[in-house]
Amino acid sequence: MSELLVAPELPVTPRESPRESPDRPVFVHDPVMAFEDGTYYMFSTGRKIQRMTSTDRKSWTFHPQGAMDTIPAWTQAAVPGFRDHVWAPDIIYWHGKWWMMYSCSTFGKNTSAIGLMTTPSLANPKWEDRGCVVKSNADDHYNAIDPNIVIDDKDQPWLTFGSFWDGIQLVRLDTSMHVTRGAKPKTIARRYGSKMPALENPTSKYAGVNAIEAPFIFKHDGWYYLFASWDYCCRGEKSNYRVVVGRSKKVSGPYRDHDGNDMRKGGGTLILEGDKQQFEAAGHCAAYYLEGKDIFICHAYSIPLHGQAILLQREINWTPDGWPELY
Repeated sequence: MSELLVAPELPVTPRESPRESPDRPVFVHDPVMAFEDGTYYMFSTGRKIQRMTSTDRKSWTFHPQGAMDTIPAWTQAAVPGFRDHVWAPDIIYWHGKWWMMYSCSTFGKNTSAIGLMTTPSLANPKWEDRGCVVKSNADDHYNAIDPNIVIDDKDQPWLTFGSFWDGIQLVRLDTSMHVTRGAKPKTIARRYGSKMPALENPTSKYAGVNAIEAPFIFKHDGWYYLFASWDYCCRGEKSNYRVVVGRSKKVSGPYRDHDGNDMRKGGGTLILEGDKQQFEAAGHCAAYYLEGKDIFICHAYSIPLHGQAILLQREINWTPDGWPELY
């Protein structure tokens, strides 16, 4: 994974004088990371995509200017009601440039779109918007948010994405990181199987109760591990978000949990939930190989801070039979 995350050395040129917040909780939602020339970059949900930097992953510098210079006009035409609060980005280094996907949506609805932009450098970025990758409408069975870019062992790019509706989707991309002509998203994970429970969604009357989202696929030791978040985010101390995992020898699946259950039928091995002391719930994760270690990050809803979302980082330990544990 490291060859996809880490760019070659490039000069560092700050774009502005940022605010620094050492020794305090890092307020963040839906974080992803990248590493370039000794600097960590963290991107997350926020106005024009929230952006932070660090040299040690402990003290983070918040940059008031978001990653996007301007909001592309196509986003607001594609998603009525969307303005500049951009959700859940993902970033990867591939074929000599950084590729970032981002989500345009409004809460609880699946009229959504995933956009793409590229830059040769993060230190002195010149982001170029590459338009829409995938879009969903009210009559689609999926929701085009929460992108994660995956490169398989044959250097073939894929996109996994999705939230609620029929669950986590996977679709093949071409070398421009757009959907391959004729390819259709397919479901690779659901919160529940064919029988939905008689529950109510406390956050949306549109999305139903198939509460799974925020996929991230991480390659390790010949396996593809699919992390996903179950249940409900964005409710502060009422959140019950948690992270499950399954694995497959093929990026296209099927993904099965530790007990062999298919994630398309509601399978998933719990890897993280709220400890009910420091955080009530946690989810929307990413995983990376950094400085010789496998690192897991996500946001957690802090109990001492009355449900605010903060950065949570854990090291991944692998069991003898190849399953991830966090510590």
